[in-house]
Amino acid sequence: MNETEFNLIDEPWIRVMDSSCRVSEVSLKEALLRAHEYKALSGELPTQDIAVMRLLLAVLHTVYSRVDENGAPAPLDDEEEDDAIDRWKALWDKGRFSEKAVSEYLDKWHERFWLFHPERPFGQVAGLSVGTDYDAPKLNGEISESSNKTRFFSMYSGDSKAFLTYPQAARWLLYLNAFDDNSSHPGTGAGWLGKLGLTYLVGKNLFETIVLNLVMINNDIVQSEQKPIWEKETVSSKKKNQIPGSNNLAELYTLQSRRIILNRKDGRVVSFKLLGGDFFEKENAFFEPMTVWNKPKKDNDPYTPRRHDHSKQMWREFAVLFDEKANRNAGVINWFRSYLKPLLPRAYLMRTAITAVEYGDKDFFVQNVFSDSLTMHADLLTDLGADWRDKIEKEISRCEELAKAAAALARGLYVASGGSNSDKDKHYMSIPADVKSQIYYRLDIPFREWLRSIDPECADEKLKYAGQLEWQQKARNIASSYAEELSSQLSEIAFAGHKVKVKDQSGKTERTVLYSAPRAMNKFYADLNRIYQKE
Repeated sequence: MNETEFNLIDEPWIRVMDSSCRVSEVSLKEALLRAHEYKALSGELPTQDIAVMRLLLAVLHTVYSRVDENGAPAPLDDEEEDDAIDRWKALWDKGRFSEKAVSEYLDKWHERFWLFHPERPFGQVAGLSVGTDYDAPKLNGEISESSNKTRFFSMYSGDSKAFLTYPQAARWLLYLNAFDDNSSHPGTGAGWLGKLGLTYLVGKNLFETIVLNLVMINNDIVQSEQKPIWEKETVSSKKKNQIPGSNNLAELYTLQSRRIILNRKDGRVVSFKLLGGDFFEKENAFFEPMTVWNKPKKDNDPYTPRRHDHSKQMWREFAVLFDEKANRNAGVINWFRSYLKPLLPRAYLMRTAITAVEYGDKDFFVQNVFSDSLTMHADLLTDLGADWRDKIEKEISRCEELAKAAAALARGLYVASGGSNSDKDKHYMSIPADVKSQIYYRLDIPFREWLRSIDPECADEKLKYAGQLEWQQKARNIASSYAEELSSQLSEIAFAGHKVKVKDQSGKTERTVLYSAPRAMNKFYADLNRIYQKE
């Protein structure tokens, strides 16, 4: 067996999708040099793709902090914002990454990209002797199984569950470092990306996606001096090693949240050893540009990364993502708003994506992986779009009221049909969550279509707000149709009504109330008229 094997620069391992939606594996160099030909990254999970993209960004931040768009030496100065913006614009206009710039850099650091190496295996710690031993399935995020739950419908079966190919292992190595759960190393929490509400920009092809997220001025700091992990003389093997936060993105994007060493046999990865690695305080860690933030309850409290809620469509978090007055937005959004928007065409359609891992029981295991995206006019981020941002947030608030009204209707009809209104009735208690989920599902596509149609620069006042009125009518119709569906399933008992005893707010006084379908429907339509009253 060769001690040195599988170089990530040369060997195919990154999964990409071309314009015909065909998926193939390419090398690190090919992924960068042909990024303009690919539609997107296409790994096994969207969270895996973001881990791979941050590796690509680490390379490019380093390269283009030292050379210009053509590969000529031109180091960025940390005090010259204009030079950083000019370089970004030159890259965008060029439409592809310089072969000279990328190849010369990767050739120089070729030795540090071996997946297996006696001294510097990529993303690992050579000779790691302590830590927890795992078989291959734990590394594979698609088939990872907890100690008490087995996936009945796995993507893999038989021998393929017992090992990973080198390309698979390379991808899942990045994922594990970024999103590993907290089961083996309590105290450090999940991997760094697992703690975040990941937010990033998406372009028409992989090149545009990468460049849009190439935040060359991050948290008011020009990304000049870059220090990716492979350029460091040594790699730490310390367990649970607290480090200061970084101010250069290449270093942040190659953070080693875990100490890992892969074990191979007969050309396949069969097991690995895992240990908690580097971490830093997440409070006010604003150098991380790809996360939304929790707004502090008190003025002196710190900001912390805000994880996405898998049960909410992305547009329902519009204020969190895009309203800079209501919340501290992700760095990539501020980068786009402050620096990129003036460089792009008018009415540029901005696509923002989110992805995240949902953990269970203090991050001890992965419950869910999810992603979403949203497209809208970039002008909605500017002062020109301030009025529209308020209107959008108002419409989202109306959707929330609509969902509550529909839930109250469903509960009323249930009791009218003879059901209980007790908090001990499991069905009665589950109705709000089920109904709200159904309402938001039906509102989802129409709301996205309306949001995408908004053009803040539209000069025709009548046309400008016609879309909002049309959206409101669609929302009313959706809610009315749902109410009619519910009522059509009722028995005669529901229309006659069902008397139940209810307590007042004090919980001491009881009174008898008649629940009937007509009363519940009338209350619902009154709520509907209140929510969408004419302004």
